[in-house]
Amino acid sequence: MSQRLERVAGEVRAILGEVLARDEIKDPRVRGAGLITVTHVRVSGDLRHARALFTVHDADAAALERVRQGLDHASGYFRQAIARRLRMKVAPAVKFEVDKVFEQAERVEKILREQAAPVAPVDGERTEPSEPSEPSEPSDDGPTAPDDGPTEPDDGGETPGDGAEKAAPGGEKPGHD
Repeated sequence: MSQRLERVAGEVRAILGEVLARDEIKDPRVRGAGLITVTHVRVSGDLRHARALFTVHDADAAALERVRQGLDHASGYFRQAIARRLRMKVAPAVKFEVDKVFEQAERVEKILREQAAPVAPVDGERTEPSEPSEPSEPSDDGPTAPDDGPTEPDDGGETPGDGAEKAAPGGEKPGHD
């Protein structure tokens, strides 16, 4: 979305929120609904249409639908309010939709809580946590060393690259004839 569309959408959202906060809509479906929050506004590329997503806190699906009908019925009033405050050639016609993101988030959280709940034990299974086993004593098969990969014999602390060369098989240094 272009910066202009984003800016206009933000302004439209602010105007819609202000009109609702001031209780300017007299429709009883809207007035008695409780706290209405405009969560997002999408404006078409030609700025003639806007879709406003809203939610009403602590409202069921039937109440949300009644509020949506009331808001859509007052869309002409919202369009006039937008035209007065934004001074655009054409003010967008506003269509309202219920924002379902909160319902979806609640559903996901419920599923996650169900998945995280402890599972009931099956008959015959132990319910108490198992005791950690004692470390086994080393066997007398011989000394054991941690397996850190191949080990090199100690050549007196010299490492390749510091002037020391490894002896080739047969005891001679490579490159010295």
